[in-house]
Amino acid sequence: MPTFPSVDEQLAYIKKGAAEIIRESELRSKLEKSRASGKPLRVKLGMDPTAPDLHLGHTVVLRKLKHFQDLGHTVIFLIGDFTGMIGDPTGRSVTRPPLSREQIEQNAKTYEAQVFKILDPKKTIVDFNRRWFAKFTADDLIRLAAKYTVSQMLEREDFHKRFLEEKPIAVHELLYPLVQGYDSVALEADVELGGTDQKFNLLVGRELQRAYDQEPQVVLTTPILEGLDGVQKMSKSFGNAIGINELALEMYGKVMSISDEMMWRYYELLTDVRVPEIEKMKREAHPMQAKKDLARRIVTDFHSAETAARAGEDWAKQRQKELRPDNLPEHIDEIQISYENVKTDDAPSALDDTYLWLKLDRLLVSCGLADSITDAGRKRKARAVYLLRPDGSVGEVWADLVLPVVFSGFPVRLPIRVGKKVVAAVIRP
Repeated sequence: MPTFPSVDEQLAYIKKGAAEIIRESELRSKLEKSRASGKPLRVKLGMDPTAPDLHLGHTVVLRKLKHFQDLGHTVIFLIGDFTGMIGDPTGRSVTRPPLSREQIEQNAKTYEAQVFKILDPKKTIVDFNRRWFAKFTADDLIRLAAKYTVSQMLEREDFHKRFLEEKPIAVHELLYPLVQGYDSVALEADVELGGTDQKFNLLVGRELQRAYDQEPQVVLTTPILEGLDGVQKMSKSFGNAIGINELALEMYGKVMSISDEMMWRYYELLTDVRVPEIEKMKREAHPMQAKKDLARRIVTDFHSAETAARAGEDWAKQRQKELRPDNLPEHIDEIQISYENVKTDDAPSALDDTYLWLKLDRLLVSCGLADSITDAGRKRKARAVYLLRPDGSVGEVWADLVLPVVFSGFPVRLPIRVGKKVVAAVIRP
């Protein structure tokens, strides 16, 4: 009989990165019964194979499925080869054109390979909802449709909005939540996972299980992951995605480009690191080192530890090359700047021939590399600022507002790169 961790320990791990649990009291009860009987919960995640490849945003809910797997529960990855032909209307303002059977089958094959970069293939049940829907008769479909009302369906936000705007809602779109919900009946799911945008569909599953005299599943939703810009959801169409099949160096570099604030969200949603350890890192770890560790973890998941280590080394070498003297443009605009305008507020009144203390954000604004102090701070946090120091070393400047530069007399010439733009700050007394 399997041995499960304590219910409190399981709940703490399950709740990490979860947006909502409906209802937590029911999940606790299910976990208690599971632990007492030694029978694992049946935890389901369904995905329609509507695209040939996945990005990190898709893996947020996959990782939560893995957490249940880590705790010893039975996880079911359901490929919606039938529902995919209908097309999920979630978030759509117009009717989605159904995909062909051939497109669905081709995409499904790639999904199977990709999810096992997160899940343990030996402990994962992979199923297809065409297995039961291929046997569905017209009588079965009518009986299913009788379990839900049109008024209930129009409570769904996107349907309600389209109805009020007098935009078409195809009948097959109304069937989609019922068909997806029936998957939970067919699989007798104890828990179903999905993104926050899937909440309506998941709740339909609860209601259908009641209608078919099953104990209703617990619904757990996960957040929609923001992309590299930290604003819009991760999407290849927005150009802010990290594909799980990308080359290791490209993946590593993209992770390193996110902001410090977004880094902790990625730790929470894209890693198995427990919450107490994340909180400890926030207090004690140097942000740059924490981000390198995050990039290494993510690349390791989709490649290997050795590949991740090599990507880190290659990334560091590549960044160091960007401001080497032999990589600078032949002509660099020089910006004459008064030391008084860019020095720190607590700079010593008399220079001691050792350090020139500069406020980086002021320096960027004075050089025309930022529109404002706020804009300068944003570019600094986005890892876009590089400095060639007088001693020839290259520094990525991102955390400290105060910038110590070795001083050996005025004028001091500092080439600075922000993105692709390079200027030379010539600092005079």
